[in-house]
Amino acid sequence: MSANEGWRAVFDGHAPFYLQNVFTRNTIAEVEFLVRELRLGPGARLLDLGCGTGRHSVELAHRGFRMVGVDLSRGMLRQAQAAAQAAGVSVDWIQADATRFAAPASFDGAICLCEGSFGLAGDGEDPIAHDEAIARNLARCLRPGARLVLTALNGLRLLRQYGAEDIAAGAFDPATLTKRHSMEWESGTGHSEVVVCEHGHRSEDLQALFEAAGFAIEHIGGGTAGNWGHRPLDPEEYEIMLIAERTQRVP
Repeated sequence: MSANEGWRAVFDGHAPFYLQNVFTRNTIAEVEFLVRELRLGPGARLLDLGCGTGRHSVELAHRGFRMVGVDLSRGMLRQAQAAAQAAGVSVDWIQADATRFAAPASFDGAICLCEGSFGLAGDGEDPIAHDEAIARNLARCLRPGARLVLTALNGLRLLRQYGAEDIAAGAFDPATLTKRHSMEWESGTGHSEVVVCEHGHRSEDLQALFEAAGFAIEHIGGGTAGNWGHRPLDPEEYEIMLIAERTQRVP
């Protein structure tokens, strides 16, 4: 199974149950935060990379934004399309790998949230190269001056969470802040299991990565779903948030 197929299988299996996760319950407040931070009004064209079931895209479309949602999982996109239809809004849904997705530099802003793509590497894939590719693709999709809001796994929390035994067992790589683990689920076809990797970030690493991709960094801080705002990062919290602006020059 390829790296992409592993995460695709996970999300296809989880799609019908995704909105049962506690962290999905603050969509309205999160979208209000996004509108403020992106500094755009209705009619702006936004990219939601790793859109999942589309909870942010659908609400932003309801507010008049022209949304394009991209996700690796067909199952997630089916849920997203159903949600858009139920809300009476139009969103362009695209099934694609975020490390390979390409579009003209025509988006007015972008979001990449809740580990929908960033930080999710396949078993045996280079996690740093994976996230660098996504950062470059986000820069290439955005017009100069467009803003990005992104959340990622907090690498400081991972360092506190895993110890010497985990490192020896290959469950955690402290050099890349990557945890390797098995994900299991039940579906209509029976029991499934795949091994995947999740890549965490420290503030300084996240800043360097996105500056190299062509962004000017405005803010890096706490970003756990349901508790967004301009605030320092708590080492114990789940996610870190980056807010940045695409510069005039992209490498």
